[in-house]
Amino acid sequence: MTGTNIRVWVDGDLVEPEGPAVSALDHAVTVGDGVFETAKILDGAPFALARHHRRLLHSAAGLGLPVPDLALVDKGVAAVLEGDPIAFGRLRYSVTGGVGPLGSDRNEASLTTIVLAAPQARPPVSGRLTVVPWTRNERSAVVGLKTTSYAENVVALARAKAVGAVEAVFGNTRGELCECTGSNIFVVVDGVVLTPPADSGLLAGITRELVIEWGRDAGVEVREQALPLDVLTTADEVFITSSTKDVLPIDAVDDRQLPPPRPVTTALQEIFRRNAERTLDP
Repeated sequence: MTGTNIRVWVDGDLVEPEGPAVSALDHAVTVGDGVFETAKILDGAPFALARHHRRLLHSAAGLGLPVPDLALVDKGVAAVLEGDPIAFGRLRYSVTGGVGPLGSDRNEASLTTIVLAAPQARPPVSGRLTVVPWTRNERSAVVGLKTTSYAENVVALARAKAVGAVEAVFGNTRGELCECTGSNIFVVVDGVVLTPPADSGLLAGITRELVIEWGRDAGVEVREQALPLDVLTTADEVFITSSTKDVLPIDAVDDRQLPPPRPVTTALQEIFRRNAERTLDP
């Protein structure tokens, strides 16, 4: 994807994708002081935007930022989605600490609001995971917050791509299964769907939330519970969830193959699809 495919709006104005638009002193640039959300675009419209907005407010509060102006965010969303509809893509919006000092201290600066939209390829039918040797810190000061400090994820995802995997899996400092770089992870054991709880150190994804809600409503047993990292070596099925992947079956974890059939994962894919078709803002 080239920069010309990306629509960019910053603090009230559409700007050139590859041109200067944010101050070099913005605290997100200098120290990663910002929060963001990524939502799926379907036929020119964002999916589950109200839930994403709620999580943005939660992340900003946890980071100690002033309350983001959601009306301003919505103005940016409308601007980048205007024109030719994006059939399938990614909407990303960020709120940063604004212009600040070169260190970790903050000024009393106005927040910076950035909204981007771009088409992207649809997810594959299935994918492979690799477990990385680095850990999530379940006692981190920013646990559960979607911040712009994503360096750990960049390194881990690059390692995954180097070995042909779609995602990298993190354990936490207790040796428990936690999450992927931009996805939540689920396993199926004896017909029961299991996923790590919030106190494992994960970021609670919007798609994760909907899969749990809609799965339970449909009669699927879904439990949030602490799981050893090596559950990936014995689980009957594995799948991941994210805003642009929905429910993605996993066909291998490192050298372990997980071929079809995947009856529970397939059922949850259908449950998710059916519910998502009913409303764009569940």
